[in-house]
Amino acid sequence: MSSTTQNENILRRVIRSASAYVPQVPKPKKKITLTEKFAWTGIALLLYLVMGQIPLYGVTSDPKFDFLAFARVIFAAQQGTLMELGIGPIVTAGLLMQLLKGSDLIRLDFKNPDDRSLFTSATKIVTIIVIVAEGALYGVSVYGPLVAGPHIIGVVVAQLIGASVLVMLLDELVQKGWGVGSGLSLFIMAGIAQTILWSVFSPFPAQDGPTGILPFTIQSTIDGHGQDAFFRQGQLPSLFALGLTVGVILVLVYIEGIHVDIPIVSTKYRGFTAVYPIKLLYTSVIPVILSSALIANAVFMGQMMWANYNPNNANPAFNWIAQFDPSSQQTPTGGILYYITSPRSLDHVAADPVRAIIYVIFFTAIVTVFSRLWVELGGLSARTAAKNLLDADVQVPGFRRSENSVESLLNRYIPSLTIISGVIIGLLASLSDILNVFGSGTGILLMVNIMVSYYQTLVKEQVDTYMPKLAALLGRK
Repeated sequence: MSSTTQNENILRRVIRSASAYVPQVPKPKKKITLTEKFAWTGIALLLYLVMGQIPLYGVTSDPKFDFLAFARVIFAAQQGTLMELGIGPIVTAGLLMQLLKGSDLIRLDFKNPDDRSLFTSATKIVTIIVIVAEGALYGVSVYGPLVAGPHIIGVVVAQLIGASVLVMLLDELVQKGWGVGSGLSLFIMAGIAQTILWSVFSPFPAQDGPTGILPFTIQSTIDGHGQDAFFRQGQLPSLFALGLTVGVILVLVYIEGIHVDIPIVSTKYRGFTAVYPIKLLYTSVIPVILSSALIANAVFMGQMMWANYNPNNANPAFNWIAQFDPSSQQTPTGGILYYITSPRSLDHVAADPVRAIIYVIFFTAIVTVFSRLWVELGGLSARTAAKNLLDADVQVPGFRRSENSVESLLNRYIPSLTIISGVIIGLLASLSDILNVFGSGTGILLMVNIMVSYYQTLVKEQVDTYMPKLAALLGRK
């Protein structure tokens, strides 16, 4: 037996032994009705929303800078609350395992139930490790100076870790059949929807009136200045931004429905035909998330270097990389980092249109690059898709039932759609950010993608409930 095989067997034994000590949510012992699934889904969502309003115990003041500002939408996180980290550790661990799987660094046969179970256990163990590491690091580095005493920092770290573990279990509760869809997707969608509703209805005061565009429009109309609601200073919600938000949502919903259909027939059930849809937005929104994270990490590193080596913007060499306002270093004011971050308001675009153009081009380019990489690493390539089709006991009429034959057909569409998908979502996300749509461009992309996914999930649930014979024919129990 080779050393590689021995190491794999040892790793399998370690994962199986460790999984016995990992908290688990049991699968339902009987079939759950759709009404009950909605109830459990609502409970999970309510717990998430409540935790997002409970402040961290022992913290005496808010951090000067929000180091996770770039990821609040993506990670469904709320600063200063139990949801400080949101679903960040879970998403990070999931992406890591997905990359390991897609790059064949993890050699498992996912048609084998034991290997699927092993992968699930390994993912949960990695998730807990990431939760503990991120909770401890973030708690000590960000909130360490902001607690009443050194003994309190342990309490803060315990809150961050405990809340993240609870979110992991709530996601498992929804995914294991107690709820509908994915818990993580549900939390992201709720967080983005919350931001949009706040921008529309918030009655709290801003510099020129209520924050929400609806109460501001009512007040400005009563005062005889209704036209002020169309454009507002800074990043405050306006009727223009509201119209853009609705327009972007409608465009995304339309684009989500565009796909190329490849006819397939079942080799297991004679006469059963269907289509294999290849969506126009083939890579979904993962490349946008990765691109946003890359830019945000670059800005974060720039902030750290600037604070240590160029706090007064007096270093000409470093000024080429980044400059910040000493009174507020949230966003760059000069250098390369200035041009690769979004202006995020029409005022900033009008003041420096070159920055806006460079940002759109740069962001679209890196989203397109990440789209190409994600197709290979995320298991979406033509070769992988061809293998999955053949493993599902289907074939394409007129083509031999072989991977090379089906792969050659898919290669007519997937590479082109990968590039087109990257360009479309890159442009939509960057332009939406520049025009300051509610919930941010990335947030709107995520919300629409999740809503479409939930719609498809509900259709499947309806088929399972009201047409069980058809569900059995499709291979669902």
